[in-house]
Amino acid sequence: MHQSGAIPQGRPTTVVRSRPHAARRVNRLLLASDLLLDAILIYIGFGFAWLMRYQWELGGHVLSWDYEPFSTFQKPALALIAITLVALVLRGSYSQPRGTGLLDHGVIVGGAVTTAVGGLVLFAFLLQFSPSRLVFIYAWALVIVLLWLRRAFSQWVRHMLWEREIGVTRVLVAGSNSVGRRAMQAIVNRPSLGYRLVGFVEDGPNSAPVGVGTEHRVVWPQRLGEVDDLELIVASQDVDEVVIAIPSVQQERILSIIEHCRTEGVSFKVVPDLVQLSLDRVDLGNLGGLPLIGLKEPAITGWNGMLKRLLDIVVSVTVLTVCAIPMAIFAVLIKRDSEGDVIFRQQRVGRNGEPFTITKFRCMVDGADAQRAALMEQTSGIDPRLFKMEDDPRVTKVGRWLRRYSLDELPQFWQVLKGEMSVVGPRPQLPEEVDQYEDWHRQRLFATPGLTGLWQINGRSDLSFDEMVRLDLYYAEHWSLWLDIKVMLRTVPAVLRGSGAY
Repeated sequence: MHQSGAIPQGRPTTVVRSRPHAARRVNRLLLASDLLLDAILIYIGFGFAWLMRYQWELGGHVLSWDYEPFSTFQKPALALIAITLVALVLRGSYSQPRGTGLLDHGVIVGGAVTTAVGGLVLFAFLLQFSPSRLVFIYAWALVIVLLWLRRAFSQWVRHMLWEREIGVTRVLVAGSNSVGRRAMQAIVNRPSLGYRLVGFVEDGPNSAPVGVGTEHRVVWPQRLGEVDDLELIVASQDVDEVVIAIPSVQQERILSIIEHCRTEGVSFKVVPDLVQLSLDRVDLGNLGGLPLIGLKEPAITGWNGMLKRLLDIVVSVTVLTVCAIPMAIFAVLIKRDSEGDVIFRQQRVGRNGEPFTITKFRCMVDGADAQRAALMEQTSGIDPRLFKMEDDPRVTKVGRWLRRYSLDELPQFWQVLKGEMSVVGPRPQLPEEVDQYEDWHRQRLFATPGLTGLWQINGRSDLSFDEMVRLDLYYAEHWSLWLDIKVMLRTVPAVLRGSGAY
C-alpha cells in the first residue's frame, strides 16, 4: 500500500513546446462552442415564448388583428441573444472554477438574463413596440431554465468523463510538509473536480510514507523523487499542473519551479504556508487594493456549532425516549447475569482536554473492566474497543451480545444530551493515552468527542493511530451537517452487521 520510488525513466526530459498553444486553442474552441450553444438555446427559448402566447394563447385569447408572426420578433430575439451573451461573459459565466455549484450557475444565469430582458423591454417601450409583452416574460423564464439545464448537463458530462479518467488534470505536489499534505488532501478528497494526484516530490532522503486523511479512507500518495528532479517527472508523468507547497523562505526554489512550469506550458499554483492551515480556512480580501489574508473560523463554531448541537439534542432525546424500555430490560438482564453495577463508568478526555466520565452498560464480570483499563494504560494510541471481546472469558453472556451490536453504548447518549459528547466526532480516549500524544495528535481534542466517526466506519481495525487521527482532523476541518448525517447513516449498517460503531 505504501509506495515510493525513483524517478520514472524512459521518457524524454522535456514536453512539447506547443503544449500551451494547444491548450489555448482547446480553451478557445470550448468557449466558442459554449457561446454558440447558448445562443441557439436563447433563440429556441424566444421561439417557444412566441408559441406560448400566439399559438397556444397562454395569457388570454389573441384576437385576429393582434396576431403577430414570429418574423416580427426576429430582431428582438437577436438582440436578446447578443445582450445575454455579453452579460454572461461580464458575469464570468464561462470562466467559473470547476467547483462552482449549480446554484451559483443559476444565480449568474438568472442575473444575466434578467438584465438582458429588462434592457430589451425598456428598448421596446422607447420604440413603442406594440406586440404582446408577455412574449418577453415567457422568454425570460424559458431562457433561464434552458441555460441552466445546459450547464447542468455539461457538468454531468464532465463528471462522467472524469470518472473514466478522460480529460482529468494530472497534478504533482512539490513538498510533503503539512502544507503539502493539505494540498494533497484537497486534491484526493474531491475527485469530482477532475483532478488526479500523480504523486509528490520532496527534498532529502526517502522518508516514511505520507498518508492523508479523506472522508472515506487514508490515501498514500507516491513519492516520485526530489524537487530537483521535477523537470524530468513533469515530462515522464504527463503532469498538467504543479502545486507548489514549499516554504516561502525558499523563494529562489519556488521561482525556479514557476519558471520551468511557464517554459513547458504547465500550469502551477502556489500554496501559502500560513501557519500550516487547512486550505478552506483562508479568507482572502482586499482593502483599497491591498491584498489581505485572514483566517476563517474553524468549521464547528458559531452557527455551525449551534446547528451541530441542535442535531445532537434531537438525536439523543429521540434515542433515549425510544430506547427507554429496552435499556431498562438490559439493566435487569445485566443485574441477573452477574454481580456488580449495571453501569460502568470511566474517565475519558473530552473537548479541549477537559476530563469527563463516560458511561455504558457493564459487559464484564465485576472488576474485569478495571483490569482491562489497566491493560490499556500500557498501550499507547489504541482505542480500547479495538480489543476483540468475544473470546474474552470475562465477558458476560449478556455483555457479549450487547457489545456485538454496540448496545452497551446507549447510556452515552446521556453524555451527548449533556453536551460532553456528540453523536459524531473523535472517539474519547483515556487520560493515559492522551498523555502520550504527539503535539499534532492533540489537535483532535479541539472537537467534541463522539459515539461514532470517520475512522470507525472506514476500517478501524486496519488503521494505525496516526491514520485515525488524520481522519479525525479531516472531520473537524470539513464538518458539515450533511457529513454528520452521512456518518450516521453509514454507522447503521455497521451496527446491524455486528461490527458496531465503537
